Amino acid sequence: QVQLAESGGGLVQAGGSLRLSCAASGSGRSINVMGWYRQAPGKQRELVARITIGGIADYADSVKGRFTISRDNAKNTVFLQMNSLKPEDTTVYYCKAQVRVGNIDYNYWGQGTQVTVSS
Repeated sequence: QVQLAESGGGLVQAGGSLRLSCAASGSGRSINVMGWYRQAPGKQRELVARITIGGIADYADSVKGRFTISRDNAKNTVFLQMNSLKPEDTTVYYCKAQVRVGNIDYNYWGQGTQVTVSS
């Protein structure tokens, strides 16, 4: 069982920056993909950014050029640097870790961290 501990959320003014961190523990296997998702009330959870163990990243169009995802494989930690934040970025952000066992992917989620951007 993989546990994810998120940190770094908070309140920031529009145009400001925040850095989210997510540390994974309890995995006896490599974590193939780590990522960040967000979910606004009444909406589906959506991908923000994800990164493979090899460092290949992809982003939602809405955050390209503003957010940067990175990871420290030795520490099983993923980061999300969020710059030029907008009020519409306000919501709960969730960390996800994907572990492959054979041909099956197991997904684990963090508890979520609130990001609030004031205008």
